[in-house]
Amino acid sequence: VRNEKVDAFLASHGFNVLEFEEGSTATAPMAANQLGVKTDQIAKSILLKGKDGKNYLAVIPGAQKLSSSKIKAATGTKCSMMNGDEAFTATGYHPGGVCPFLTENITILIDQSLKELGDIYPAAGTSSTAVKIDFDSLVRITGGTPCDVIAK
Repeated sequence: VRNEKVDAFLASHGFNVLEFEEGSTATAPMAANQLGVKTDQIAKSILLKGKDGKNYLAVIPGAQKLSSSKIKAATGTKCSMMNGDEAFTATGYHPGGVCPFLTENITILIDQSLKELGDIYPAAGTSSTAVKIDFDSLVRITGGTPCDVIAK
Protein backbone atom coordinates (compact mmCIF):
# COMPACT_ATOMS: atom_id res chain seq x y z
CA VAL A 1 0.00 0.00 0.00
CA ARG A 2 1.35 3.42 -1.00
CA ASN A 3 0.40 7.00 -0.27
CA GLU A 4 0.27 8.68 -3.68
CA LYS A 5 0.54 12.22 -2.29
CA VAL A 6 3.67 11.38 -0.31
CA ASP A 7 5.11 9.46 -3.30
CA ALA A 8 4.60 12.51 -5.56
CA PHE A 9 6.00 14.94 -2.97
CA LEU A 10 9.14 12.86 -2.45
CA ALA A 11 9.57 12.28 -6.20
CA SER A 12 9.38 16.05 -6.75
CA HIS A 13 12.43 16.33 -4.47
CA GLY A 14 14.29 13.48 -6.21
CA PHE A 15 13.56 10.71 -3.68
CA ASN A 16 12.05 7.29 -4.37
CA VAL A 17 9.72 5.50 -1.97
CA LEU A 18 10.69 1.97 -0.95
CA GLU A 19 7.86 -0.53 -0.48
CA PHE A 20 7.86 -3.61 1.74
CA GLU A 21 5.62 -6.57 2.39
CA GLU A 22 2.70 -5.49 4.59
CA GLY A 23 3.53 -6.07 8.27
CA SER A 24 7.26 -6.67 7.67
CA THR A 25 8.32 -3.23 8.92
CA ALA A 26 5.93 -2.80 11.86
CA THR A 27 8.73 -1.86 14.28
CA ALA A 28 12.00 0.02 13.85
CA PRO A 29 14.07 -3.19 14.40
CA MET A 30 11.94 -5.04 11.80
CA ALA A 31 12.33 -2.20 9.29
CA ALA A 32 16.09 -2.08 9.92
CA ASN A 33 16.29 -5.83 9.32
CA GLN A 34 14.39 -5.47 6.01
CA LEU A 35 16.77 -2.72 4.87
CA GLY A 36 19.97 -4.24 6.26
CA VAL A 37 20.73 -1.10 8.32
CA LYS A 38 21.10 -0.19 12.00
CA THR A 39 17.87 0.31 13.97
CA ASP A 40 18.86 3.93 14.67
CA GLN A 41 18.83 4.61 10.90
CA ILE A 42 15.07 4.07 10.97
CA ALA A 43 13.83 7.60 11.61
CA LYS A 44 10.71 7.15 13.68
CA SER A 45 8.14 9.92 13.85
CA ILE A 46 6.41 10.51 17.18
CA LEU A 47 3.39 12.80 17.37
CA LEU A 48 2.91 14.95 20.44
CA LYS A 49 0.21 17.30 21.64
CA GLY A 50 1.34 20.28 23.66
CA LYS A 51 -0.41 21.86 26.63
CA ASP A 52 -0.24 25.01 24.45
CA GLY A 53 -2.77 23.41 22.06
CA LYS A 54 -0.18 22.91 19.31
CA ASN A 55 0.91 19.65 17.68
CA TYR A 56 4.51 18.54 17.37
CA LEU A 57 6.21 15.74 15.48
CA ALA A 58 9.61 14.51 16.67
CA VAL A 59 11.78 12.51 14.28
CA ILE A 60 14.29 10.41 16.21
CA PRO A 61 16.60 7.41 15.70
CA GLY A 62 14.71 4.11 15.78
CA ALA A 63 16.30 2.63 18.90
CA GLN A 64 16.07 5.82 20.97
CA LYS A 65 13.42 7.29 23.27
CA LEU A 66 12.22 10.86 23.66
CA SER A 67 13.29 12.93 26.64
CA SER A 68 10.23 14.73 28.03
CA SER A 69 12.43 17.45 29.55
CA LYS A 70 14.22 18.03 26.23
CA ILE A 71 10.88 18.11 24.39
CA LYS A 72 9.64 20.70 26.87
CA ALA A 73 12.84 22.73 26.34
CA ALA A 74 12.44 22.53 22.53
CA THR A 75 8.72 23.39 22.47
CA GLY A 76 8.34 25.60 25.53
CA THR A 77 5.47 23.46 26.77
CA LYS A 78 4.70 20.11 28.35
CA CYS A 79 3.75 17.52 25.71
CA SER A 80 2.13 14.10 25.68
CA MET A 81 2.14 11.42 23.00
CA MET A 82 -0.90 11.20 20.73
CA ASN A 83 -2.80 7.95 20.42
CA GLY A 84 -3.46 6.39 17.00
CA ASP A 85 -6.79 8.14 16.45
CA GLU A 86 -5.34 11.53 17.39
CA ALA A 87 -2.34 10.90 15.11
CA PHE A 88 -4.59 10.07 12.17
CA THR A 89 -6.77 13.14 12.79
CA ALA A 90 -3.70 15.40 12.99
CA THR A 91 -1.83 13.98 9.98
CA GLY A 92 -4.02 11.68 7.88
CA TYR A 93 -1.44 8.93 8.51
CA HIS A 94 -2.13 5.74 10.42
CA PRO A 95 0.34 4.52 13.09
CA GLY A 96 3.37 2.99 11.38
CA GLY A 97 2.98 5.36 8.45
CA VAL A 98 3.27 8.64 10.35
CA CYS A 99 5.94 10.72 8.65
CA PRO A 100 7.16 14.33 8.57
CA PHE A 101 6.02 14.91 4.97
CA LEU A 102 3.02 17.04 3.94
CA THR A 103 1.89 17.76 7.50
CA GLU A 104 -0.03 20.94 8.29
CA ASN A 105 -0.05 22.91 11.53
CA ILE A 106 2.55 20.62 13.08
CA THR A 107 5.96 21.79 14.28
CA ILE A 108 8.59 19.28 13.18
CA LEU A 109 11.55 18.60 15.46
CA ILE A 110 14.38 16.51 13.98
CA ASP A 111 16.84 15.05 16.44
CA GLN A 112 20.33 16.16 15.44
CA SER A 113 21.85 12.75 16.30
CA LEU A 114 20.32 11.52 13.01
CA LYS A 115 22.93 13.63 11.20
CA GLU A 116 25.75 11.24 12.13
CA LEU A 117 23.94 8.20 10.70
CA GLY A 118 24.33 8.95 6.97
CA ASP A 119 21.29 7.51 5.20
CA ILE A 120 18.15 7.50 7.33
CA TYR A 121 14.76 5.96 6.58
CA PRO A 122 11.54 7.65 7.73
CA ALA A 123 8.15 6.17 6.83
CA ALA A 124 6.53 7.46 3.66
CA GLY A 125 2.87 7.69 4.63
CA THR A 126 2.05 4.00 5.15
CA SER A 127 3.30 1.25 7.46
CA SER A 128 4.88 -0.61 4.53
CA THR A 129 6.86 2.27 2.98
CA ALA A 130 10.02 4.22 3.73
CA VAL A 131 12.31 6.67 1.97
CA LYS A 132 16.11 6.76 1.97
CA ILE A 133 17.16 10.33 2.75
CA ASP A 134 19.97 12.21 4.48
CA PHE A 135 19.57 14.52 7.48
CA ASP A 136 20.11 17.81 5.62
CA SER A 137 17.58 16.88 2.93
CA LEU A 138 15.05 15.81 5.57
CA VAL A 139 15.39 19.16 7.33
CA ARG A 140 15.16 21.04 4.01
CA ILE A 141 12.05 19.36 2.58
CA THR A 142 10.11 19.19 5.87
CA GLY A 143 11.03 22.61 7.23
CA GLY A 144 11.92 20.79 10.45
CA THR A 145 14.08 22.21 13.21
CA PRO A 146 17.25 20.31 14.18
CA CYS A 147 17.37 19.91 17.96
CA ASP A 148 18.27 17.53 20.79
CA VAL A 149 15.19 15.63 22.00
CA ILE A 150 16.36 12.09 22.79
CA ALA A 151 17.08 10.62 26.20
CA LYS A 152 20.77 9.89 26.66
